[in-house]
Amino acid sequence: MRHSPPMPDLHHERRLRADGYRYVAGIDEVGRGPLAGPVVAAAVILGETALPPGVADSKTLRPLMREALAAELESAAQVGIGSASVEEIDAINILQATFLAMRRAVEALPIRPDYVLVDGNRLPGDLPCPGTPLVRGDALSLSIAAASIVAKVARDRVMVDLAQHHPGYGWERNMGYGTKEHLVGLKSHGITPHHRRSFRPIHNILYQAETSTR
Repeated sequence: MRHSPPMPDLHHERRLRADGYRYVAGIDEVGRGPLAGPVVAAAVILGETALPPGVADSKTLRPLMREALAAELESAAQVGIGSASVEEIDAINILQATFLAMRRAVEALPIRPDYVLVDGNRLPGDLPCPGTPLVRGDALSLSIAAASIVAKVARDRVMVDLAQHHPGYGWERNMGYGTKEHLVGLKSHGITPHHRRSFRPIHNILYQAETSTR
């Protein structure tokens, strides 16, 4: 018999509130792996009531459900969104750009958190409060799961918009990941300003083009 995976809950948030941390934010990011587009992070502070049902790790949800939940969360919770551009990713590397997007998401919150729970195994530096990283946090913490939904919806909208200006790469479907459609588009149409030049497939194309002109 197949068992459903456990749903995230407010266990970590409630324990922290019991320790005196009033505003606990969950933080997650989307877009570390794609070949194109920004990395986007969200920070979400949930209350104890008026929580939309169905909040879970964004990867387990259908797009329409994510969209609906993101809209509900923006009304029922405190939400901040931050991003780091392709230029920043190439300049400081994807890990540091992810941390930058997370810090910007925290700064964008309407209220300053007292504590943060971050999906992953490392905390960004220079946060305005203490925090704890949680591996698979989007499956454990409801706040992190909510942040994963908000970040995913926000980044998908960016990529769909970019796809209108740069057709032929399938960004409205692959969201910039290195799918076969995207790689074929690179061969047919070349590299755009929204491609991450520090990522190997793009870097290799640029290197080959440079060596062929020598």
